Amino acid sequence: MSPISSQLSLKSMNSRHLRSSLPHRLLTGAAALSMCLFSGCSNSEFLAVTDPDILNPEDIETAAGAASLRLGALSRFVTAFDGGGDAFTVVTGNLADELRSSDTFDGRILPNRRFMNDNLPEMTGTYLNLHRARTAASNAITVTTRVAPAQTLNIGELYMYRAFTENFFGEMYCSGVPFSETDGSTTTFGDPLTTVQIYSRSVASFDSALALVGTNATLLNGARVGKGRVLLNLGQFTAAAAAVASVPTTFKLASNHCFGGNCTDNGNYLAAAQPSSRYTPANNEGINGLNFLPAVADPRLPWVASTRAGFNTLFQNMPVPLKVCPSYRGTGCPGTRNTTGENVLADGIEARLIEYEARLQGKTQDDRDFVFAQLNVLRQTGISGFPVAVLAGTAPTTDAAAVTQLFNERAYWMYLTGHRLGDLRRLVRQYGRDAESVFPTGEQQVPLSGPYGTDVNFPVPAQEKNNPKFTGCLDRKA
Repeated sequence: MSPISSQLSLKSMNSRHLRSSLPHRLLTGAAALSMCLFSGCSNSEFLAVTDPDILNPEDIETAAGAASLRLGALSRFVTAFDGGGDAFTVVTGNLADELRSSDTFDGRILPNRRFMNDNLPEMTGTYLNLHRARTAASNAITVTTRVAPAQTLNIGELYMYRAFTENFFGEMYCSGVPFSETDGSTTTFGDPLTTVQIYSRSVASFDSALALVGTNATLLNGARVGKGRVLLNLGQFTAAAAAVASVPTTFKLASNHCFGGNCTDNGNYLAAAQPSSRYTPANNEGINGLNFLPAVADPRLPWVASTRAGFNTLFQNMPVPLKVCPSYRGTGCPGTRNTTGENVLADGIEARLIEYEARLQGKTQDDRDFVFAQLNVLRQTGISGFPVAVLAGTAPTTDAAAVTQLFNERAYWMYLTGHRLGDLRRLVRQYGRDAESVFPTGEQQVPLSGPYGTDVNFPVPAQEKNNPKFTGCLDRKA
């Protein structure tokens, strides 16, 4: 059996994303059965019918096939990032302080409690989808480079999304994630990688993207912000600020969703806004959690009260975070199944916040004054037509207070975009904060009970032990 970290091959790409550009020459199972019924055929002949959902390598060794692989890879990325109720944006917010589990399954309750093992089926799917996205991008890069090397823009785009996926592994999981590879017939088992090695791999992928996307503003700026994010994770603040310096504050790269058979649902909506959802917005969770349901309106954190109950019906009157609804800052989401909308992957606001964090490394009052003033500029200009009230008072007078203020601003600007867990881990790793002063701690809020644990990341699922090189996390440190 192949390791979970390599479970996507050229033979297993779902044909939903491929049929439009491949020859319509494969028989469906129903057509084959009809031929047998009317003309007769042996069992072996029927069982040998080609499955239209399985593509052989020769089917994609063309420019059209490479284009279809690209679409499949992009779909895989959206599914992993925010395309399901247990997508990256959701489960990382659950371990952090953005969401609480309103479920009855331990696979979602235990991450929220910070008390996990490596055998939680619901979280295995998240890990698998991230590897599917990574491997799909790698396969599409390989094929496109071979059969359509002039498509440098598409190749660069694939490198960018692969880079984001690699970064997600570093932010979400313990040290020791292996990256196995497959060409459809042979699996090369990956060695467990340290968190630094994972981030370094992501930086290299972003560099490849930047070298190939040319002047395409969306991909160029998306890769710049992504690289800046990873460099922050590595503690390379000056390089991170340089990476994003030319990104306009108005830039936005978002995943888009629609409702229907050929669409990917908005996983944030599924998780936290639909009836009987398995997650609910958190507010001041576990002593340290931030106020994500402010009484004073904040356009970055729009929400409304509702009468929704959770999947666990002990959760009643769960609020709806309108950010996950199609009518962002609107009122149309409650009570209606509507999984359309968008979720931001990278934007110019993040670019500015990266620059401000780098400036704070100077540790002078001038630096703190500058950042305080710029945070207020961003509040007034960051959401066109929806200014945020300025921060009261004057700049913090200590480094610790300035860092706390900046990270709070990051949390509000980038709510439910998959940044919060990585930021909490950075507060521990880079700024020396005690984990129990950063993550939810103490006693769980009603209707749940019992103490929080001490986890600060997710373990690699036990299924990865099919890889003979992997025996478990190298460590569970932040």
